[in-house]
Amino acid sequence: MAPEPSEQQEPALLAVILANTRPSATALVPEILLHLGSEPISVWQQTELATGRTGLDPPFWAFAWAGGQALARYLLDQPEKIQNQRVIDIASGSGLVAIAAARAGALSVTAYDVDPLAAAAIAINARVNDVSVAAVCADVLSGDGPPSRATSLVLVADAFYDRELAEKVMRFLDRCCDRGVAVLIGDFGRTYLPRSRLVPLASYDVSGLSVLEGTDVKRTTVWTLAGPDR
Repeated sequence: MAPEPSEQQEPALLAVILANTRPSATALVPEILLHLGSEPISVWQQTELATGRTGLDPPFWAFAWAGGQALARYLLDQPEKIQNQRVIDIASGSGLVAIAAARAGALSVTAYDVDPLAAAAIAINARVNDVSVAAVCADVLSGDGPPSRATSLVLVADAFYDRELAEKVMRFLDRCCDRGVAVLIGDFGRTYLPRSRLVPLASYDVSGLSVLEGTDVKRTTVWTLAGPDR
């Protein structure tokens, strides 16, 4: 489990985020402002320079990825899916999905990410949008299911780009399903997305992604998880 940012670390993390991003909205989810970067490599380089560290994780927290935008839009448009739910958002990145869940009426929202900068960005973005989201820096996927037995819904977006991560995510989601927890996934169909296990709920054209995905528009789907493939 990765450590949460200490009080000494938080000012430095805040400075990195504010220096490399600006509050912005996306076309698909204009209701939510996020501290976003303009170009991945530049943000990555500036983050390493500011922290004096190399080999940092890519700055996933500084961008609004396609799956997160689609899932956030789905939650905001269908608040009945989220109201009175106790929610966790895994691999939360910027916190977009978690913030949408809070705005749509979730009873509680906890956002998990292994990157301390992501946890700091989630906290900042939640404050910008005047919602309550608990940002936790931890490898929640290594547990035996949701950290809280009160959890009723798990959200995950854009987590199927790497085989090892995708397998780890699916093992976690299966453990959640075994405990009766519902799952919603946002993804446009990355290489390791387990399509045979998923049921589509809604699709959106997510624009403005040329810097991130090499094409400006991605048709992106919100999915729910079918029963475990034992």
